Amino acid sequence: MDETRSLCVSLLTKIHEQVEGARHLTRLLPPECLDWTPPIPGTWPVGVLLGHILDCMAGFCAVLYAFEPQQLAHFVSLRELPVNHRCTAGEAGGRMAIYLTHIDEGFLLLCDANLGQPVPTVFVEQGESLLTLLLGNLEHLVNHKHQLFTYLKMLRVSVTSQDLYRFRG
Repeated sequence: MDETRSLCVSLLTKIHEQVEGARHLTRLLPPECLDWTPPIPGTWPVGVLLGHILDCMAGFCAVLYAFEPQQLAHFVSLRELPVNHRCTAGEAGGRMAIYLTHIDEGFLLLCDANLGQPVPTVFVEQGESLLTLLLGNLEHLVNHKHQLFTYLKMLRVSVTSQDLYRFRG
């Protein structure tokens, strides 16, 4: 492994794990459950949660674009894709693959030294480190992946820790 990219490769590997885990859970959804909402105040229906998971994925692309706007100018077209909407499991899985392809492309431009560089955001004008922003997006994705896992449990779909985590060893 290129030592100037070892942290970037590790982070990208973890992003892949989480996206693949979310795609796996999405494939387990019964097709008739898209409008089901857990009996918990303020929760989203399944289909809307899937659309929000797409927003999580788009967040990675937005961060990478903010870091390298010239080389990733074509990422702007991703803004035309709907997020935070009711979508099917098939649409969500297909779109996750599209976002992951773009994330891979963005990571090819990075080396470990870039991770500490500030990237301006709409929330912090002076910027936050690229690593902080990528980890924030990863946290967002992980949280909603777990929410999807919980929905599946509540829907009585047979899921276990093996469906949620990647076990090494």
